[in-house]
Amino acid sequence: MRIGELGRRIGALVLTLGFGLTAAPASASPLPTGFVHLRDIDPTIIQEMRYAGQHNFVGRRVDGYLRPTCILTRPAALALHEAQKRVLRQGYSLKVYDCYRPQRAVDHFVRWAKDLADEKMKPEFYPRVEKSRLFEDGYIAEKSGHSRGSTLDLTLVKLPPRWQRPYIPGEPLRSCFTESRFPDNMVDMGTGFDCFDTLAHTDDPRITGQARINRDILRDALVGFKNLPEEWWHYTLVGEPYPATFFDFPVK
Repeated sequence: MRIGELGRRIGALVLTLGFGLTAAPASASPLPTGFVHLRDIDPTIIQEMRYAGQHNFVGRRVDGYLRPTCILTRPAALALHEAQKRVLRQGYSLKVYDCYRPQRAVDHFVRWAKDLADEKMKPEFYPRVEKSRLFEDGYIAEKSGHSRGSTLDLTLVKLPPRWQRPYIPGEPLRSCFTESRFPDNMVDMGTGFDCFDTLAHTDDPRITGQARINRDILRDALVGFKNLPEEWWHYTLVGEPYPATFFDFPVK
């Protein structure tokens, strides 16, 4: 089967399984020059935009995320499209958790991190880290490469995608680095997404077996992107078009 036909079938399957059905049509939101909706470049890439909902370390929708849709600079989206073609040939699809991130969302993270009384999501996302250390340990910062538009958080999903149950706000939380963590349909990466733990370091030697293989498959596919060593899911386009500009338009 040709890769284009495979991609079209996967796109139809993703919609059938319910991924991204709440995202607004790309045509409904004019974007600043140089930015695109990822769906306009590659509709086969699965989107599970965590900060537009409540299943994230804050525990609520984050400021600036008005719709669960991935926005990127055009060069980043085109490079991601090429990466998707590589993983499709291996029987996988990319899945993005976060793409462009408005500065107002970063400001929300900072306010949340300073509120030491709010630890409702600690059991899942930072069970072994004191919230008072999130700045010192580098998990939260006042600026993010995501706000430049060419950084994204992503993983791999084995095809055909398994059904993934929705997160239920208030449900019992399970540590992001245990085998019983939330049943994300991604392949085993050793930890869940946004796991504030050293096990999330891309080359942590404790990550072995299939999880190590899966991290390497993801990294090898993302030609033209650079990984953040502390987060296996975090990649930035090499030669990003806006290396010193932090944007603040909402995701909509």
